[in-house]
Amino acid sequence: MAFDLNSLTFDANGLIPAIAQDHVSGEVLMMAWMNAKAVEQTLATGRVTYWSRSRQAFWIKGETSGHVQKLVDFRVDCDRDCLLLRVEQEGPACHTNRRSCFYTAVRDQDEVELMTPMT
Repeated sequence: MAFDLNSLTFDANGLIPAIAQDHVSGEVLMMAWMNAKAVEQTLATGRVTYWSRSRQAFWIKGETSGHVQKLVDFRVDCDRDCLLLRVEQEGPACHTNRRSCFYTAVRDQDEVELMTPMT
């Protein structure tokens, strides 16, 4: 069965959350938003493309930083309202220069940073 972009459930702003996960380790790297055109472009090129809500523009991951995400596997959740992008990540995924955006844990009511920026 061919993938039907119209089967995805986008929010009122035309966006769908996309979780990027390292395809080898399974580590969750980041979450960002995609619109229909970003989904199409990602599937067509294999370079992960997001929609930047702050800039109101497409954001091809790594275009300026060099921290490219190459699409390995594209998955849709059961409700068709969230995407899982299994990627090959070059360099850090987070704009803070950390491997993952999920570097802060809450333990015993305290915040703990689990990783430092990459050099």
